[in-house]
Amino acid sequence: MTDKTDKTGKKGKKAKLDKKQKEALIQKCYDLSYKYDAERGCCSQCVLSALMETLDIGDPAIVQAADGMAGGTALTTNGTCGALSGGLMAISTVVGRPYEDFCKGERKRRVFIFTKKLYDKFEQEYGSTICKEIHQNIFGRTFDLTDKEDYKEFDRLGAHDDKCTGISGNVAKWTAEIILNDIKKV
Repeated sequence: MTDKTDKTGKKGKKAKLDKKQKEALIQKCYDLSYKYDAERGCCSQCVLSALMETLDIGDPAIVQAADGMAGGTALTTNGTCGALSGGLMAISTVVGRPYEDFCKGERKRRVFIFTKKLYDKFEQEYGSTICKEIHQNIFGRTFDLTDKEDYKEFDRLGAHDDKCTGISGNVAKWTAEIILNDIKKV
């Protein structure tokens, strides 16, 4: 048994997960994020929602805050993939610098060990962390997601069938692996 502090700050006991249980949770994160991206869109929120519901990390306010990160930030496709942003936020909710430490100017921020691991895995898999470059790689073209017709074409070509959905699923999976297998060891 290990101590666990819940979202309200109360300590409780939670049984240690075995390998099979961890694998099931990791798969559930993938499945939910994939499903949410197919049904609801907003890759950043899909990743965070799957992790929040499965691993009990974060909260609805964090999911809401991630809304503008979708589509490479504000649907511009010029920034970091929203799914990756969601995964980075999830890791930060677990090991990021607390507000109190930020206010004190404390710089003990081990979060980067874990966020860099996710970032590197993502870049290795997709060749870039930039949304429009990923689109070029998987669709053979880029999109202006703020344009209704271009967004329809994005959907028609499978963005929410098997392309961005798979990316969201993978990010949720990799993030869950880092949280359950790496962070929990520290």
